[in-house]
Amino acid sequence: MTRTAIITGAARGIGAATAYRLAEDGYAVGLLDIDPAVAEVTEKISAAGHRAESVAGDVTVAADWERLLDLVHARLGPVDTLVSNALVTVPKPLHEQTEEEWQLQLGVNLTGAFHGVRACLPDLRRKSDGAIVVVSSVHAWFGLPGVPGYAATKAGLTGLTRQLAVEYAGQVRVNCVLPGPVLTAQWDRISEADRAQSAAETAMGRLGQPEEVAAAISFLAGPDASFVTGASLAVDGGWSVTKNSS
Repeated sequence: MTRTAIITGAARGIGAATAYRLAEDGYAVGLLDIDPAVAEVTEKISAAGHRAESVAGDVTVAADWERLLDLVHARLGPVDTLVSNALVTVPKPLHEQTEEEWQLQLGVNLTGAFHGVRACLPDLRRKSDGAIVVVSSVHAWFGLPGVPGYAATKAGLTGLTRQLAVEYAGQVRVNCVLPGPVLTAQWDRISEADRAQSAAETAMGRLGQPEEVAAAISFLAGPDASFVTGASLAVDGGWSVTKNSS
């Protein structure tokens, strides 16, 4: 029987790569993103012979979750897997950040996950084999300049992952991935020199691709991870374990 996955932030980057990967894995996929380009991802998946539906909506709005679930239930079936990936970041030091910018990041990155889990839980718990994969970041573990709101929300997601894994143990497995320097749209403003420096700071000497994170998400969502829950998996090319000292 085909399993159904919902992926947020699916218009581009890690979210889109995950949508393509899970579709290839045999999932029917329901996609949510505030960017209307999510429809293009849906069309590509459908053109490849897979089942996909999407809603251009806001993860912070409960009514948009209702619209998505109504569509998914009608055309794809109940939800077996949730990939919570939507994000926004406002890169500036805390003393320059407005309350509105802070709340925006909390809303999309952390409260958006709350809305998604709450909306999908009845489906995920129905057969006691649901899976949630939360996309956090290595920023949850390490201090880097200029991203206080982003780091706070990503750390919050790792805590939420552990809590949900305990709360719904035996019914839903809950894990998170922590991408490191992965080439998504967030890197568009980064110079080639700075990209090279970031690559050099990984053990593997290069930047990652969204498809490599999608592969980790596929593992955590699937049956090969049947005894894995509450885990935080870094997908960072060894960035988090590499340090230089003279």
